[in-house]
Amino acid sequence: MTTAPPLPSPPRHVAAHAPEAGPTPWPRVVALAAAVAVGLTVLLAAFAWPATRTAPRDVPVAVVGPPAAVEQLRAAVEESAPGALDLRPAVDPAEARQLVEDREVYGALVLDPAAPTVVVATQAGPAVAQLLTTAATTATGGSAVRVDDVAPAPADDPRGAGLAAGALPLALGGGAGAVLLALRIRGNGRQAAGALVLALLGGPAAAGVLHGWLGALTGDWWAEAGVLSLGLAATSLGVLGLAAVAGRAGLGLGMATVVALGNPLSAASSAPVLLPGGWAGLGQALPPGATVAALRAVSGFGGTGAAGPLTVLAVWAAGGLLLLAVGAARGRRHPA
Repeated sequence: MTTAPPLPSPPRHVAAHAPEAGPTPWPRVVALAAAVAVGLTVLLAAFAWPATRTAPRDVPVAVVGPPAAVEQLRAAVEESAPGALDLRPAVDPAEARQLVEDREVYGALVLDPAAPTVVVATQAGPAVAQLLTTAATTATGGSAVRVDDVAPAPADDPRGAGLAAGALPLALGGGAGAVLLALRIRGNGRQAAGALVLALLGGPAAAGVLHGWLGALTGDWWAEAGVLSLGLAATSLGVLGLAAVAGRAGLGLGMATVVALGNPLSAASSAPVLLPGGWAGLGQALPPGATVAALRAVSGFGGTGAAGPLTVLAVWAAGGLLLLAVGAARGRRHPA
């Protein structure tokens, strides 16, 4: 009767790297809890600070009327809200209205004693339209003012709540998709392909919800779907690119930039001109803000003003692809 040979003993290096037994050390527990608390504080500040500091700051507004009336309005605005409005004289009501349609200004005040009128564009920012309507009523001593809205809010979403509420899910969708691809898909080329598939499927789906179901957008459906797809591609590829060159630290940095910083500064619930100082420019340079700005342009203005935001999104998408290529080349030179 033969006996089985004894099993070989495991190599010493395996035993040396075996997982530690017993509970997690207390310093690690405290450090993890403290890190979560710090992250929560940063996230709360990022979302609450822009909301509490939203106010009109040099909002460009065309004004038409007798010189004495224009100067009186200017003095009244500077006394009641210094620096709130940037009044720009226009030749006549037609020119003032054209300036609003061309997105050179946010609105116009026509100081006609017989028929005072305020020209607004609600889809450029409902908060600004309401502000200008109030300013026009104050300028005329409380008398009735005719409101001419060149880009009225959607009938199914008069407060613009759909786009404001949709900005965060769009940012999270692109960012979380990038995290999932980075952690579960091997190969930078395959990760890029996954991000593009996400964008091509997610854009039309989001347009179907915001335009077709909720009625929060009123422009050309295909143009809106294209903007949403480009926005998702910019977000996901940007985060993936950072992960490709900086690992999990880059993944965390990308998510923090897109969600914790980009979404509060997107001005989806107000307008960039109402954000503090240079934060408005930073918000428009990030994918969430550029996506919202491009959607407003194609929904309410037939694409006028969309070139800048679309360029920002294209740069983010191309930059993400470039970083993925750099990460792939570095991996070929130094394989794990």
